Amino acid sequence: MRSPSHSTSHTWRGPATNVHFVLPADVENPASPSGGNVFDLRVGAGLTRLTVAGDWPRPRDVTALRQTLAGIPDGDVVLIDGLVGCGLPEVVVPHARRLKLAVLVHLPLADETGLDPGTAALLDDKERQVLRAASAVIATSPTAAQNIRSRHGLAEVHVVLPGTDPAPLATGTDGVSRLLCVASITPRKGHDLLVSALRKIEFDWRLECVGPQRPFLDTLPQDDRVSFPGPLSGEALTSAYDRADLFVLASRAETYGMVVTEALARGLPVIASAVPDALGDGGLLLPPGDANAFEAALTRWFHDPDFRAELRARALTRRANLSTWDESTEDLRRVLASLRP
Repeated sequence: MRSPSHSTSHTWRGPATNVHFVLPADVENPASPSGGNVFDLRVGAGLTRLTVAGDWPRPRDVTALRQTLAGIPDGDVVLIDGLVGCGLPEVVVPHARRLKLAVLVHLPLADETGLDPGTAALLDDKERQVLRAASAVIATSPTAAQNIRSRHGLAEVHVVLPGTDPAPLATGTDGVSRLLCVASITPRKGHDLLVSALRKIEFDWRLECVGPQRPFLDTLPQDDRVSFPGPLSGEALTSAYDRADLFVLASRAETYGMVVTEALARGLPVIASAVPDALGDGGLLLPPGDANAFEAALTRWFHDPDFRAELRARALTRRANLSTWDESTEDLRRVLASLRP
């Protein structure tokens, strides 16, 4: 789940009906990068923005969001990011009766790691009300779409896969020892599991964990071989990918995992969990939350040259078949066009 934020409304003007995009206002905040934010920016580039205060998905004040939705003319198409809309059926559902509402679900609200059972159940119920009222529901992977269909009893969930920008092949360091993880430092991303697994392995490894540093960072095992440079972008992020020998991600839950395809675009071998659609056959997929599996796989990576060569070959094959952002944008536009009268 992305960090608490504001929201933003973008408007696309089509030949008949306007299409509005309501999303978190921190979408361009370099201190809060996320796959969801990147997705929103890429498929909604060039749109006019209105910001509305709110700590999503449970803001203290919903007045501004009410006013934003109330200002959209009857019959227009509205695409709303699930982080903004799925926790507020009392605000969103009444407008679903007069607008053509599409909801983009990056991660079901109840799937955020660390929620107590009561909060998770409450968020799941609120999300169900919003999605059942919507004219269309969009997920960012086939696995996520199936999850959303089954948990909320929906007949159809559209899939719009994230795209990937072409990138040069990573040069690496020594081909073995330099590991990279790109993810917010939160319980869901599994840094605790990853670091704990690595510390059991006798090898001269180094792990760079790139991403926003949440309070969870203070609870991680301490090791001088692990660095936390914070969120990186532009040339700094490119350099981090380029010097990596292996990309690792120990997520407990993901809806897609765009950082995985960004690594594969550079030909990086990947060992990861919870990202079946992003990874495909491009690397080694492990069970979420399984520290022993990560320890075994990483031990094999460090000590088995044939295994390393196999993972590099898989990454290069997957690299040649990654989706583009043009395809993503066109897929989304087709869904939204189907809602127009």
